[in-house]
Amino acid sequence: MQQVQSQATPAAGPTPAIETRLQVLMVGLGNEIFAVETDMVREIIDPVPVTRVAGARSFLPALINVRGNVIPLADLRIRFGMTRTSQTPDTRIVVVEVEIDGDPVTLGLLADKVYEVTEVSTKHAQQTPRLGSQWRPDFIRFITKWNDEFVIVPDMARILG
Repeated sequence: MQQVQSQATPAAGPTPAIETRLQVLMVGLGNEIFAVETDMVREIIDPVPVTRVAGARSFLPALINVRGNVIPLADLRIRFGMTRTSQTPDTRIVVVEVEIDGDPVTLGLLADKVYEVTEVSTKHAQQTPRLGSQWRPDFIRFITKWNDEFVIVPDMARILG
């Protein structure tokens, strides 16, 4: 008797994970390390004067002028429920372009420190556990490791949308 295996039905069992390597910029927010995909990064600048916006969303509290363009400044510390801190000599603004609802949006991300550009792998990526009301797992694509540290790869469109 000949066995016939259906082409339409995959074999039972776990599907091996497909590894993707992402080139990212490592940035620090407090004690956490975040990885921002380099295809979003337009430039990294020193802190500039800000204009506070009354009634703005708490994590988008101000506007900045970057080469004649007025863009919102996002404070991801607030979005993730982290404690605010004063700027230090290591503080930078990472200017990114993110697609939100099909439209490109340019904004600055306040970072406590910028580390380096490197690659991370999705091979050992893990889902984000639910840790509290502000720390929303849907804001995070995945968590991986870099230099023996956990690295958070955020979903920028969800965070900012």
